[in-house]
Amino acid sequence: MNPQDPLAALHSLREPELIGWWPLAPGWWLLIALLLMGLAALSFFLWRRYQRRAYRRQALRQLHSIALDFSQTGNQRSYLESINQLLKATAISAYPRQEVAAINGEPWLQLLNTTMGKKRESHAFPAAFAHASYQAQPDALDTEALHNSASLWIEQHEVHK
Repeated sequence: MNPQDPLAALHSLREPELIGWWPLAPGWWLLIALLLMGLAALSFFLWRRYQRRAYRRQALRQLHSIALDFSQTGNQRSYLESINQLLKATAISAYPRQEVAAINGEPWLQLLNTTMGKKRESHAFPAAFAHASYQAQPDALDTEALHNSASLWIEQHEVHK
């Protein structure tokens, strides 16, 4: 007999296929579902916040319009009245109507300055603003500082409903 190597006649071993990533394990599906729910909740929260702050965006646009009108006319009395009306309308949108609608003078100024937000010391409304819009000839106010205070108050006032 012819001596042959019996192992040479064997076929090579078959290796198993690599484990694929699909279908996903149940834990991955759970993680994906939780991430999607978290993303949906975050989107809902951000959308609601965007809607709740719409009055602020509108007030800032109106403030810009008032400033443009003042730069064209130079009528300080009209400017002060418009700023006061805008701040009052914004406050009525943010706070209960009963607390805001009837106040004027010092209580109105106090409300504006106490709800200013983080920069209340450096951008507080001047004391002359409380009565300026009710005077026939208002005292000269720094209109740029008043505009900055109004803008900052509209952007950052603290709402406690």
